[in-house]
Amino acid sequence: MASRSRYQTVECKTIDSINLEAWFYQVDRPVPAPAIIMTHGFNCVKEMSVAETAEGFQSAGYNVLLYDSRGVGGSGGSPRNQINPMQIVADVSDVVTFAARLPSVDSRRIMLWGMSFGGTVSACAAAVDRRVAAVLMVCPIFSFIRPDKRAKAFAQLMRDRESQLRGNEPFTLQPFNSKGENPIGFAGSGGPGGKEAYSLMKAAAERGHPNFRDRITLQSYHHMALFRPKEVMEEMLEGIPTMMMIPELDNISLPAEQKETFERLKTPKKLYWAEGKGHLSILTGEGSEKILKAMIEFFDSTLNEEIK
Repeated sequence: MASRSRYQTVECKTIDSINLEAWFYQVDRPVPAPAIIMTHGFNCVKEMSVAETAEGFQSAGYNVLLYDSRGVGGSGGSPRNQINPMQIVADVSDVVTFAARLPSVDSRRIMLWGMSFGGTVSACAAAVDRRVAAVLMVCPIFSFIRPDKRAKAFAQLMRDRESQLRGNEPFTLQPFNSKGENPIGFAGSGGPGGKEAYSLMKAAAERGHPNFRDRITLQSYHHMALFRPKEVMEEMLEGIPTMMMIPELDNISLPAEQKETFERLKTPKKLYWAEGKGHLSILTGEGSEKILKAMIEFFDSTLNEEIK
């Protein structure tokens, strides 16, 4: 949990009038400073895992906006905990607009940072929003539905849509069950990665993070099945300095797929290979100071136009 003296709670309004709750870590400087917008992982809330990184950025001279995605945590939007990747991508640009209007923010130097699912979303947002000065993806996820899961999952989705049309509430379920599985087979489902994700969500529920729910709507998987971030990034992410941090031991998003996607990018880019790190451990524990330093150096170098 971040110290409340380090941030203030603010609300960013989206184009469709949804309020996104955010923590604003303001830099105490007489002139406007650059800002980093942080997007957390799948169904996570701002109280989980990344507050220390936000504080690190703040200490390095960056304003930070760490926000909850729509329908999640302290943010508005319904159905609750319905994860729609392309909607979140669009919302990122509205958070950029909010940040650009803050007196302490230099609107020409707003950068995006995202972890896991949030890293993928951030890069897709940067592909369209050319106001963004740079983007940093930490262990992004690129594949969302396994071919062997499609038929059964799609049938479930259609039954739920029919049920909602009859007036029933959206069906919800855990993102990962106790076996580490989910209906579409994403993020290490059924293996060690899925079990790690289950444990993360369980721990968040037990710690009582405000407004956290270890549930998502089934229709979230409908939106995810149609999300094609690799194609978006390869075709449209251009002219924006981009860094990808790949954990060597990632079992939620395969390192080989992350590296292959990185190699296809046609934008100024930098790769950081995090030796000995896993998907959920990359920001914590031994070596975390080195990771933070590398991220700050990337943002600093971007502002100094060292990456061409």
